[in-house]
Amino acid sequence: MPPTVPPEWPELPRGLAALRERYDAVLCDLWGVVHNGKRPFERAVRALCEFRANGGRVILLTNVPKPRDPIPRQLDRIGVARDAWDVIVTSGDAIRSELAARAPGPMHLIGPLSDSVLWDGLGMELASLEHASFVCATGLDDFDDEHPEHYAPRLALARSRKLDFVCANPDIVVRLGDRLHWCAGVLARDYEALGGRVIMAGKPHAPIYALALRELAALLQRPVDRSRVLAIGDGPGTDILGANREGLDALFVSSGVHDGELHHEGALDLAKVHATLRAANVSARYALPELC
Repeated sequence: MPPTVPPEWPELPRGLAALRERYDAVLCDLWGVVHNGKRPFERAVRALCEFRANGGRVILLTNVPKPRDPIPRQLDRIGVARDAWDVIVTSGDAIRSELAARAPGPMHLIGPLSDSVLWDGLGMELASLEHASFVCATGLDDFDDEHPEHYAPRLALARSRKLDFVCANPDIVVRLGDRLHWCAGVLARDYEALGGRVIMAGKPHAPIYALALRELAALLQRPVDRSRVLAIGDGPGTDILGANREGLDALFVSSGVHDGELHHEGALDLAKVHATLRAANVSARYALPELC
């Protein structure tokens, strides 16, 4: 007989298709679940396409620090089929109201100028940290080579000026190809540790879910039954925590941030998964090594 799995451990379904009758819709993370920034995960894309073909709805819920408008073209470039999703909701969408309330700033930007689409049309003025009225972080200035400790002097100065820190991407890290890169969330974490005020709207925070569930209600043309919505993601502190806070069932994907760490002899180790989730003080109803 197979060993008994403790009831607090996640279930290991055969795949997303096995859950279709339980759920009307999924809120699915992008980076680490559907693609790695360079290429799509073909089994995940097929699973989402099949879920939609069988009547389910798919909202891609991502902490990318940009509004949704450019994201479909980015997905096209790396080969994610448009049949895999109905709507995209981003952290950038959710945080724009916070930026609008602070326009015209002046704003001190931490992150590349290529993220300027985030505040496009708001009349925002950019300024040095000494002259800014708040800080907005979309990421690290140099995505490839910088580290959080490089920002300690800037964060200390911002804290001394009691500036609000608006974080457009709550993720701590993201996997691009085979490498993990720091995201704006690590700077938000460090600023909070200094006692600074941080404002975030992406996962795991409520505004992005409120926006996603409004979009879902419009797709379904009826009120959303949260018991029939499944959140899918690879981030315990973002995707899974957000699902727990919103009362949604969660499917934890062990690839992405934890790629290869939670396996034993080539198979997903549910004991390691349980320990990882418990360390983050979260729980998931299901787990898979990859979305399939």
